[in-house]
Amino acid sequence: MVRKRLAAFATAIALCITGAAFAPTGALALDPILFVHGWNGSASNWNTMVSRFEKDGYPKSHLSTYTYNSSTSNKTLAETEVKSRVESLLKATGAAKVDILAHSMGSLNSRWYIKFVAGGQEKVDDWVSFGGPNHGTKVANTCFTTTCLEMRIGSKFLTELNAGDETPGTVNYGTWWSPCDEFINPPESTILSGATNTKTPCISHLALVSDETVYKEVREFVK
Repeated sequence: MVRKRLAAFATAIALCITGAAFAPTGALALDPILFVHGWNGSASNWNTMVSRFEKDGYPKSHLSTYTYNSSTSNKTLAETEVKSRVESLLKATGAAKVDILAHSMGSLNSRWYIKFVAGGQEKVDDWVSFGGPNHGTKVANTCFTTTCLEMRIGSKFLTELNAGDETPGTVNYGTWWSPCDEFINPPESTILSGATNTKTPCISHLALVSDETVYKEVREFVK
């Protein structure tokens, strides 16, 4: 938080020196947010959270949701969808970095982007996983698409993703996980070494992105 406020102050001074239009410090400190849904989800999964961010002062231009094909490999999603969405959001807002909020499987392709796609670590400030199968889930044993195979405990994809540092770079990593998550089994799979890991009350998998208390905690985390 302190780091962001110092950066915002420095930017404001630079604008004054160059004679550029001055924007309020609060606005300068807001990173645009890319929302990445989970397996078989859609952009609409984020409606409640996006409306709360708007109410708290985020302009619509800073809040980007999209829908992708959940059967596509997480590697491909990272290298195409996440990469292009991050770059488009940075270009549209003029920001130096984005925050990524990811639900369920979205945690995997966005993590792959940060860890393995060139420039990923430098372009993300805060990253949040809501109920992400970061170490796999037994539920994935019941389906057979490429992404289901990738989400299985011990999969080649997860072994590669979690090898070495699970939270590389200077990105501020956070996870929120529920002990009653019906899709992430075991629910502790979401926890990452080096991240701020928050256990929620007993709420459902999808409620992680609509629960008001979780939202307030995440809003403070990405300040």
